[in-house]
Amino acid sequence: MSTQENTLSVFALGGLHEIGKNMYAIEYGNDIIIIDCGNKFPDESLLGVDLIIPDIAYLEENKDKVKALIVTHGHEDHIGGIPFLLKKLNVPVYATRFTLGLIELKLKEHKILRESELVEINPHSTLEFEKINVSFFKVNHSIPDCLGIVFHTPEGNIVHTGDFKFDLTPEHNEHSDIHRMSDIGKEGVLLLLSESTNAERPGLTPSEQMVGDHVEAACRKAKRKVVFSTFASNISRVQQIVNAAHKTNRKLALLGRSMLNVVGVAMERDYLDVPDGMLIDQTEIDDFPPEQVAILCTGSQGEQMAALSRLSTGNFRGVNILPGDTVIFAAGPIPGNERNITSIVDNFFGLGAKVIYGSGSTSGMHVSGHGYQEDLKLMLTLMKPKYFIPIHGELRMLHHHRMLAESVGVEEGNTFIMNNGDVLDIEQSIARQTRRIPTGNTYVEGGVGGSVGDFVLQDRKQLSEDGMLIIVLTMNKTEGKLLSDPETISRGLVDRAYDFTDFRKDVNRLTKKTVNELQEANRTSRNVMKKELKKAIQQYVFRQTKKKPMIVPIVIEI
Repeated sequence: MSTQENTLSVFALGGLHEIGKNMYAIEYGNDIIIIDCGNKFPDESLLGVDLIIPDIAYLEENKDKVKALIVTHGHEDHIGGIPFLLKKLNVPVYATRFTLGLIELKLKEHKILRESELVEINPHSTLEFEKINVSFFKVNHSIPDCLGIVFHTPEGNIVHTGDFKFDLTPEHNEHSDIHRMSDIGKEGVLLLLSESTNAERPGLTPSEQMVGDHVEAACRKAKRKVVFSTFASNISRVQQIVNAAHKTNRKLALLGRSMLNVVGVAMERDYLDVPDGMLIDQTEIDDFPPEQVAILCTGSQGEQMAALSRLSTGNFRGVNILPGDTVIFAAGPIPGNERNITSIVDNFFGLGAKVIYGSGSTSGMHVSGHGYQEDLKLMLTLMKPKYFIPIHGELRMLHHHRMLAESVGVEEGNTFIMNNGDVLDIEQSIARQTRRIPTGNTYVEGGVGGSVGDFVLQDRKQLSEDGMLIIVLTMNKTEGKLLSDPETISRGLVDRAYDFTDFRKDVNRLTKKTVNELQEANRTSRNVMKKELKKAIQQYVFRQTKKKPMIVPIVIEI
C-alpha cells in the first residue's frame, strides 16, 4: 500500500536490528529515494547461501515512483546488493567518485555496467526530484568519500548521517564538515537517522593516527616477513601499511582478489599513494630477503577461503609462513567471527609465527570507523532533530542510542525504535508509526546467481541435521503390487556399523505392510502411496531415533 499524496514516509528494508544489508527509503508523493543497498554474510545455519540482501518487493510494486539510489559510501553492507537491485529496478545510482569505482567493479562482474546509469556526486552536489531536493555533507569513516544526506521536503528536512565518526587527525584529510552540519541543524532538522554501531561504547572513537604509529613500530621490530590483514576497503589502513613498509624498506605484495581490486581502484583514482616500484607480485616474494617483504591480504574476519586462512594452513600456492614471520590482524573482529579468527591465530602460532591480534584497544592495530557515544552525542547536538530514528545496529544498540538522544535534548517519546518494514509517516510535522510494508531477506547463492527460497533452506537444514532415508519400491504397473522387497538407503541417519541391518529390515517390513493396506483399501495412486509411506515411516523413525530425516519414496513401475 503506497502512502497518501501529502504524507512523508520513512522506512527501512534492511539495517534495523542487524549489522549489515543497509537499505532505507524516503517517500513523498511520486518520489521514492533509496539510501544504500547493501548485503550481509550468512551464518552457519544458512547452508549454501553466499549473500543476504534486502527484499525489495515494495519497491518493485511502486517502481514508477523510485527515482534514485543514493549511496553514502562504498562498504559491502551499503553497496553489496546494488547489482541485484539494478537487475529489477534500473534506476540512476548517485555516489562519490571512489564509491562509484567500487560499484563499477560489481556491475562488471554481473555484466550490467553498460546499461546502468551512474552519476558522480560530491559534498557540494544538489539533486532535484518532483517533491524532494537533496544536498550532502562530508563525514569521516574508515573508507574515503563518505557522505551524509539531507532530504529537503515540504514537511521539513530529513538527515541520514551515513556511517561516521569525528576524527580530528584522519588519513587523507578526510575531515567531517562540522560547520556544514551545524548549519543544517540551524536550518532545522525534522527527523534524524543516525548509525548506532558503537552506541554502547563510551568516549570518543580513537584517531587513525594512533594506528599508523603502531603499524610502523611493528614493521621496525619484525625480523622477517610481515603479513597484514585488514578490510580491503579500509583505504586509510592500507595507506598506513604502505607508508610503514616504505619507511622500513620493504616491498609490498597484495594477496586476495578483493584487495587487488580495491587497491587498484584507489590507486587509479588517486586515493592511495604507493611509491613507484614498491608493489611486487606474489611470485616475487621469495626473490627478496624476508626482512625486506611485507604482505597485505584479505581475511581478517576468518573467512575460510580468504588469503589469510589459506596462508595459515599452508595452502596459498607459492607463499609460505615460516618461523619468525609476523602476522598482524589490522582489523577488529566482527561479533560472531571470533571462533574462526581464533582458529587461524592458532594455525599461525603452530607455524612458528609471531601473531598480533585482538581488539584495537589491546593490539593498537585498529580503531573503529564508527562513532562512540560522544561522537553520536555530538552529531545529535549539531543536528538538534525533533524526531530521531536510530539505525544500523542491533536492538540493544538502538536502545542505547535512544538514551543518548534523550540525554542531549531529544524529547522523550520522539525516538522511534523500528523494525525493518515499519513505516514512519509524517503529516503536518507530526510523526506516527502505525503501519508496515512487506520486507524480509533474499538469499543469494552462486555469487552472481539467483536467489534461493526458504523451503530449499529448510530442506538443507533437515538434511544436515537428520539425514535422508530413500525407499525404492519396484511395482507392477498394472496390478500395483510389489515385485520385490523394498530397498532402503540411509544417508546421515544411522550408523551402518551397528544397527543399520536391523533398522533396514524394520523399515522394509513397515513399507510392505503400508503398501498392502493401501491396496486393500484400493488407494494405489502414486501420490497417495508416497504420502502415506512418508507419514508411516516418519513416525517409526522418530520413535526409534528421535530424528526427523527427509523421507524420499521412489516408485518404479514395471
